[in-house]
Amino acid sequence: MLNVRNNLSIREAAELLEEAFRARNLVVIIGDCRVDYEGRASSTLEWGERVTIIKKDGSILIHRPTGYEPVNWQPPKCVLTVSLTDPSLLITASRAHPRETIVIELRHISLAAYGVLSDTGEFALHVTEAQMKQAILSTPSLVEEGFRPLEEEKHVEDTGFTDIYGVDKAGFLVVIEIKRNAATKEAITQLHGYLQKIRKRVDRPLRGIIVAPDLRKSAQPILQSLKIEFIKLAPEKCFKVLKSTKDMKLSQFIS
Repeated sequence: MLNVRNNLSIREAAELLEEAFRARNLVVIIGDCRVDYEGRASSTLEWGERVTIIKKDGSILIHRPTGYEPVNWQPPKCVLTVSLTDPSLLITASRAHPRETIVIELRHISLAAYGVLSDTGEFALHVTEAQMKQAILSTPSLVEEGFRPLEEEKHVEDTGFTDIYGVDKAGFLVVIEIKRNAATKEAITQLHGYLQKIRKRVDRPLRGIIVAPDLRKSAQPILQSLKIEFIKLAPEKCFKVLKSTKDMKLSQFIS
């Protein structure tokens, strides 16, 4: 829960901040500030109305009224001090390794909020099967080195559509079925159905691969009996690939 104070005097703000820093509170300040940084480089940010966030771990972010990235910031474990230099208040945040200091000078504070926030929620990154497929198309080595996609959503008569159809470095045809959650025996049976249909129309060695974050225990026996392969692929890895290739076109992924 946060306590909120409006239109504080500089002396009132200094007393509030000293108490908040001792208690390792989260602090949010909206006010007119100037910022100097010395360390691996040096910078000066002249006066303007901004939002300053100081977290309980000692990290600091200073935001302009627009944009999502801070204009100045410091990582955790800063040592924080407050001082008065009429008519301003100085917040100094210092780190020893590497040696760097940021000084925030405030001459008017329109709002100050401080207190403790509770956050125990687990973060889970969700990537859809379609996004996992795009990641593999952009970076085929996510499946294995030498894999080359030939077609996506290949139609298989009376059965459905494969996720990705390609060829491995040995020249074997490869059919890939992608699942965003742990692969089940139903997914393996589905892929086996695709393989049976395709084998009737091609005269080349054919492999079937299930790509998923994990494999259900109940699916392991049927995976082995049908000679289907399993490749573990984490959604986080797909997300990183998609982020790095977000400006590429799909036509660049397909040979």
